Amino acid sequence: MSNLDAGVQVRNPRTGLNDRPLEAPSHEELVALTSRLRANQKRWQDAGPTHRAEVLLRWRDALIAHKDELAQALTEDTGRRTESSIEVQVSVDGLKRWAGQVVELLDEETIQQTTMPGVSVAPSIRPYPLVGIISPWNFPLLLALIDAIPALAAGCAVIIKPSEITPRFLAPLEKTLIDVPEIGEVVGLIEGAGETGAALIPLVDLVCFTGSVETGRIVAENAARNFIPASLELGGKDPAIVLPGANLDRAVPGILWGATANSGQSCLSIERVYIHESLHDEFVSRISPMASALGVNYPDLEGRGIGPMIAEDQIATIQSHLEDAYAKGAVATAGGELKILGGGAYLEPTILTNVNHSMKVMTEETFGPIIPVMKFTSDEEVLSLANDTIYGLSAAIFGDEERAKKLGRQIDAGAVSINDAALTGVMHEGEKQAFKLSGIGGSRMGKISIRRFYRRQSLLINSSTGRDPWWWPEG
Repeated sequence: MSNLDAGVQVRNPRTGLNDRPLEAPSHEELVALTSRLRANQKRWQDAGPTHRAEVLLRWRDALIAHKDELAQALTEDTGRRTESSIEVQVSVDGLKRWAGQVVELLDEETIQQTTMPGVSVAPSIRPYPLVGIISPWNFPLLLALIDAIPALAAGCAVIIKPSEITPRFLAPLEKTLIDVPEIGEVVGLIEGAGETGAALIPLVDLVCFTGSVETGRIVAENAARNFIPASLELGGKDPAIVLPGANLDRAVPGILWGATANSGQSCLSIERVYIHESLHDEFVSRISPMASALGVNYPDLEGRGIGPMIAEDQIATIQSHLEDAYAKGAVATAGGELKILGGGAYLEPTILTNVNHSMKVMTEETFGPIIPVMKFTSDEEVLSLANDTIYGLSAAIFGDEERAKKLGRQIDAGAVSINDAALTGVMHEGEKQAFKLSGIGGSRMGKISIRRFYRRQSLLINSSTGRDPWWWPEG
């Protein structure tokens, strides 16, 4: 009985060394685990939303009890400390939020009368029995639980397979399942890479995937072959727009944070910036020294700077984008060079000027702390530039609020932060859906995101005593 993904190693992003093997299950073990979760799901569903809310709050307490272990494991996975602590806290907050609203959201409505005399509708909610969650490496815990928590609230069982790049957090998370046995009965945790993910999809009833467009296509095709729904959140190339008259005291630090948090390794990172020509030079002169001062968190992990590149494959992408930009005339006013420090790959926050849409750094997902800055002269021009992309995840606009909202409604993106950047990274209450190749499926944010995890059933009740007029006539 051989394990799936045999021989895959886990790399430490700060040392560059493969320091432990990936511990994926065998196919037989995977089948046994999914069967156990299915067997327990009906009891979890039948317990009702009030009970599930109570259990979710106890799971929250367990995460708090193990928060230091979780943060440490995430730090080892990703090479960054501050974001790891924030990631744990946002996940804890998500449990409290869902526990507080699930009873209201799953309250099955009273019987509805119809326009047809004697006929009424009794609604029913039917959760998908088993949800498979394939989560990414940039926020390993948060982007696993952002789907798992509402799925559990809806009454589903879940199985989580994080990226093979960042599996270390599963060990302390497993401890929280032991602390709350009711959750442990309906949550499965597995390591694994592509083979494991492919083997998982036929064994679940719905799959949630966060990752690249390339892998997302494979997941969607596999889900379609198995006639199960797929909820996909994929890549982004988020623009930030700074309108004339914008408050640079907000725009400069806001964009710097939105582009470099987690070393720019976020789907919702600001990856291209369009500055009105009246503010361009001042913006560059202000953001460049701020970017340089931020630096990287090497050798001091506790330092203020940004962390290393987490995924080894991403290093080559970032280097390619920089070389392409420089070859076509881009100029770095801060940062600009990938460095190997202690075995890890780091890029200081990088500001690029003299950029255009012939460059990869303006059109392809970079996933690194690079801020390319381009001038524009009119709203029509910047709207065309912002929408010149295969992606449509989110965006940011700084300027007069009414003008910004008007422009935002014309941008092909699911969430547009006004006078801030990357707000969906810290606030999950605004409903949104991805545009273009950035994903497919219902909203991952807001109260309605729970709807992804159940089907609506209607019991159509005819209370008439006589014959219905549409039946075949007698005789």
